[in-house]
Amino acid sequence: MSEIVNIICIKWGTMYGADDVNRLYAQVKRNLARPHRFVCFTDDSEGVDPGVDCQPLPELGLPEGHGDTRWRKLALFRRDLGGMTGQVALFLDLDLVVVDDLSPFFDLPGDYFIIRDDDLFRAKPLRKVNPERDRFLHSVGNSSVFRYVVGDHTYILDAYLADPKAATSNFEISQQFQSAQLAKHGHLNYWPKGWVVSFKNDCVPRNLLSYFSDPKLPEGAKIVAFAGNPKMEDVFAGRGGKWYRRIGNIDWLRKAWAG
Repeated sequence: MSEIVNIICIKWGTMYGADDVNRLYAQVKRNLARPHRFVCFTDDSEGVDPGVDCQPLPELGLPEGHGDTRWRKLALFRRDLGGMTGQVALFLDLDLVVVDDLSPFFDLPGDYFIIRDDDLFRAKPLRKVNPERDRFLHSVGNSSVFRYVVGDHTYILDAYLADPKAATSNFEISQQFQSAQLAKHGHLNYWPKGWVVSFKNDCVPRNLLSYFSDPKLPEGAKIVAFAGNPKMEDVFAGRGGKWYRRIGNIDWLRKAWAG
């Protein structure tokens, strides 16, 4: 792996702002001692910390007349992404909190790693009524945190562009399509369980127990994700999303989030 590693994120539209990029940038600086470059692909760089390498949103390359850009993340699999071809990159969504050293995400030997989506959720026994569907969903990676070599997985984007209508018809979201392509080529590997944890399912005591104990960070966790509901902004506003889910004291999370 190259001496300088890359952390990349993507911001477009109005859902996230410069403050979200800046907070993630600061979290990475606090938790990654090795030399690194922080790259944000965005359609609006105003207000972003000058230490962030802001680059234009990579083009998906959709055929003319196909205006669906919900799967824009797949553009990260372009061969010529941001001059990083051949370099290792760790992609991070903007709605997560880095709570510990990120070095293991780069030290783990292998080609491509992603969160197993099921690791962020509690077991769904009813899903087993359709074993084939259950097996597929258990294989899906959650694309909030993944590491790859830029330019090595262009087949993902190529397969999408070959028939975007079929892709969006056969798969509900882009991470399902992405995972299917990775599995087809033998490149689908998962982070060790517990490195990326769900705030709702791994930190908050279950159901009414949340009224008797505050959320805690599981041992070994390095990133807290907000899979499903409540979203990150809801959590920081004290909203649990369910009457039986109390958020409680999350000073440890606020400190990791804002520094």
